[in-house]
Amino acid sequence: MAGHSKWANIKHRKGRQDAKRGKLFAKLIRSIESAARNGGADLSANPTLVTAIQKAKDNSVPKDNIDRAVARGAGDIDGVDYIETFYEGYGPGGVAIYVQILTDNRNRAASDVRSAFTKNDGNLGEPGSVGYLFEQRGLLLVTGDEDTVMMAALEGGADDVTPSDGQWEILCPPGDLQTVRAALEAAEVHVDSGDVTYLPSISVAVDAKMAPKVLRLVDALEDLDDVQAVFANFDIPDEVFAILEKEATA
Repeated sequence: MAGHSKWANIKHRKGRQDAKRGKLFAKLIRSIESAARNGGADLSANPTLVTAIQKAKDNSVPKDNIDRAVARGAGDIDGVDYIETFYEGYGPGGVAIYVQILTDNRNRAASDVRSAFTKNDGNLGEPGSVGYLFEQRGLLLVTGDEDTVMMAALEGGADDVTPSDGQWEILCPPGDLQTVRAALEAAEVHVDSGDVTYLPSISVAVDAKMAPKVLRLVDALEDLDDVQAVFANFDIPDEVFAILEKEATA
């Protein structure tokens, strides 16, 4: 992977997700409701809610929608009690797939996830089959000059800063995401995105023949209403991604 950002595929995946903005809004709202229900509406005592709200703002979710989601989660108005769980499996080429679920119906979620794996050349695994390959991390993508980004990120508590295609990828402990973000913004560094995610410890190289199959499975999972996010350890070369994106928009 010399010369290739270890997490570059995340940005490509984000681009594909942004094309499904309606579903993305719904998932972001669900995340806010769940965070408020589990940790309360007090932002000073609920960093998970802070992160969920900030992610919604980054994706242009209207403030009224955010406020109503917090109120529903906190019980101020009627809402749904979502349960978080994870499903694990393998995609084409042995790619590990880790699926985050927020659902009010475990049976429906399990059935839909199993069906998506089966219909797209994947295999749903047992709990623990691939989860150990993924680590929860805070990840920010920012734009700015090297010295300013480096200094602000490290002072904020970041673990690593890596250049990538004109941006900087910053890794930090999940609980420090907002602190690092605040330090960057105080230094007038533009934060393109920031989220708590799951990053793989190893990657699986995927060629041009296998890439469409892998992405078809990931897309099928992401399309499910109960799926909050899909994490995978594929590494698709940029040139292959460019061809696939061009074909998708042709």
